[in-house]
This record gives sequence, structure tokens and C-alpha cells, in this order.
Amino acid sequence: MAQQTVENLVIIGSGPAGYTAGIYAARANLKPVMFEGFQAGGAPGGQLMTTSDVENYPGFPDGITGPKLMQDMKAQAQRWGTEIYTEDVIYADLKQRPFTIRSQEREIKAHSVIIATGANAKRLNLPNEDKFWNLGISACAICDGANPMFKGNDVVVVGGGDSAAEEAVYVTKYCDRVHLLVRREQLRASKTLQDRVLNHPKITVHWNTEAVDVYGQEGGFLEGVTIVNNQTGEQSNLPARGLFYAIGHTPNTQLFKGQLELDDVGYIITKSGSVETNLEGVYAAGDVQDHEFRQAVTAAGTGCQAAMLAERWLSANELATEYHQDGQTPEKQDSSEEEKPAADTEATFDINQTRHYGGYALRKLFHESDRVLIVKYVGPNCGLCATLKPILDGVIDEYADQVHFVEIDIADEPDIAENAMVTGTPTVQFFRNQEIVDQLRGVKQKSEYRQRIEQYLSELVGA
Repeated sequence: MAQQTVENLVIIGSGPAGYTAGIYAARANLKPVMFEGFQAGGAPGGQLMTTSDVENYPGFPDGITGPKLMQDMKAQAQRWGTEIYTEDVIYADLKQRPFTIRSQEREIKAHSVIIATGANAKRLNLPNEDKFWNLGISACAICDGANPMFKGNDVVVVGGGDSAAEEAVYVTKYCDRVHLLVRREQLRASKTLQDRVLNHPKITVHWNTEAVDVYGQEGGFLEGVTIVNNQTGEQSNLPARGLFYAIGHTPNTQLFKGQLELDDVGYIITKSGSVETNLEGVYAAGDVQDHEFRQAVTAAGTGCQAAMLAERWLSANELATEYHQDGQTPEKQDSSEEEKPAADTEATFDINQTRHYGGYALRKLFHESDRVLIVKYVGPNCGLCATLKPILDGVIDEYADQVHFVEIDIADEPDIAENAMVTGTPTVQFFRNQEIVDQLRGVKQKSEYRQRIEQYLSELVGA
């Protein structure tokens, strides 16, 4: 039996910390392997996948969207040789060397590890929160704020930091009034964001105020938030169609409990002035070890440090296997913005084609298609939509002659999204014989989309 290859370095996680570590390690000829995550840590690319405009990352005077910045960082890491798997790590053994890292799909041995698993958005866990999750309540205003259910309505944002301020400003593009609940007497956001919030005519700030519950009709959409003034104890109802959380994050360190030193909250403890953990050859970068700055640029810096320290440690211990480039600079990858496809019209629509775009095609296919109809709803600045695209595109290719596929932009065609009761993006709906038969929200494994298609194809044949 052939002995399993031991890799130089495995990077667990992605985002600015993980992708930067990949860039530096790959350029050091280490050929790192990255598990960029899938669902366990939120989304591949981390929190920036749910951030609209990034205006403070050096080198972008006009700003850049979070998903585009992560797309470019990933492309750069891959260009130099980082091997990336869009999978969650489900097991990590750091007690025996070489270390063992395992996902559902593969197991890899490695001499060194960089942990860049980031943190997940916190929830308030209000008494009736679960009843209205995805029916008005969300942890990502950037992802879901453009949903037509919020258009022309009041919404509530909870939080006092940069994320809360940014999200409050963002949803003013779609909503009549934004109520920002701040449990203290001042905002923690940067001065620039504070100015935008406090001077915005559509934003009302409620100081010393907390949400204690939500309400609405059973089985319906959110209708309001019950709030309390934590100074006076006065409680009242605040009518609102949406509630967005921006109240901080919990570090994704469950895999490493009992193996690495963690603080009381769960962040990985690193040595002073370094990203080294208590285990030699194991490093932590980004928000998983940073509960103070938590910026994209500082995360990228720690990713750089982790890769450089890993390379030095591997070399010093004579563990490094170098994978030299062929002497040529790797070919540049085109990371330009993908053009939005043109919507089908009466003149361009062809029912024999598999892929379609826009409301005209949806209406035609709904009435005339004899295949399984798959409709994907996307939104502007939706990082998860970008993550889903290659996954679902691959599945559609497999069933090209058996399904029809339509993409709908909810910002361009809000009436369609509202009629379909789409409450967040991405959402994928399945239709058969002019009836909706299933719906998947967020990003799923290819196997889940295949399973639905196979099921509804067999039912069509049976019918």
C-alpha cells in the first residue's frame, strides 16, 4: 500500500487571512492545500462575502465590493499554486505529527497548519426569533436588504459597530425608514460611518435600546420588534418588516478545543507579537485570533505572517518539500467583473436552450416547459450568490437536456421575487407541471441539487 503523501502546509479557512497565506506560501514553493470552507464558517471568503463596499482597503481609491476583493484574492492564490477545496473541515488532529485534516471528501496529512476559520455572526435568540428567521429576520442586511419584501417598509438594524452602521446605511436604498438599536449612548463605529448614520435622513437611532422579542402572524412575515429602553425599563412595540443583526461574531474554533489554547470567548491565543499558537508548526490568522481590530487589512497581514513563519519553521526542521515553478510566471487569471447576461426577450427566447435570464423567460417556461424548471434568485452584492454560481452551474450542465434554468435578479424584478415569496438570496426553486415542488435557500452541496433534480425527473417520467 502506497504511503500517504505529507503536505507542507494545510490552510483551514479562507477570507483575507487564508487567501493571503495561500499567496505567500505558494510563492515560497510550498504548494499549500486550502480548505476554504463551505457552510460551517458562514461562506467561502468569510465575512467580506456579505460586505457591500470596502472603502478602507489600501489600493482601491474608489472602493471595492467585499465579494470582488475575495474573488481577486482567491484567484491570486490559485495563480501561484494554492490547491483550493470548497469543503468544510470536519476533523483536525493536532496531537500527532504529521497532523491530520479531514473533510467529507478527503483526508490530508500535513507538517504545518494555518487556521483562518474566522467567526460567525451572533444571533439574539429572541423568544420568537426562529418563527421569523428568513421571514424578516436575517444576520446579513447586505445579502437580504434588497429583497422586495422590505421595499417601502421600515426595518430594524441591531448593533453599534462598523457592520451595523454600514448595514443601516445600505438598506436605506430599499426601505422607507431604518431604526438602529444601540444598547449604549454612543456608536462604536468609525467616525466616517458615524457621520453617515447620524446625518442620514432615513435613519433613526434609538440609544440605550435593546430588542427583547419579535411579533407577527403565525406562519407569516415579521411585523415588528418589541424593544426596551435599558435605562428606564420602558417597553414598546416598533412596527417593522425586517430585523437585521450586526452584533458581533463567535470564533469558529470548535475543532480545536482541547488541542490549542483558547481564551474564555473561544479565540485562539497566539504568542505576543506573533501568530504562533502553543503548538509548533500551527499558526492562527485573521478574526479567529483577533478580537480587537478585525479588519480585512489586518487579517491579510496576519495571513502573511503565518505563511512566512510556516515556511521558516518547515525549513528549519528540514520538513519542506519545494515545488518549483517551471521558470515562467504563472498565467494571469481574468478576475474582471462578470457581465450580467442579457434578459431574454420575445425575439431572443429559445425554448430549446437550457439557460435563460429574466422574467420574460420565466413566464414562458412556467407555462410551456415540459422539463423540470429551476429558478435561481440572486441579489446585488450577494457574495453567497457568487459562491453558488459555479456549484449550480456544474449541476445544470449535467442535466442540460432535461431541465430549464432561469436566473432572476430580485433588484431588477422585485415583483417576481415578491410573488415567489423569496425572502433572501440566493434562493433556488424547483417547478414541475406549473407547480413549485421545492425550495433551497443559501448555498448547498452539489449532491442536494442533484437529488432534487433526479427526484422530480423521475416523477415527470412517472406522470
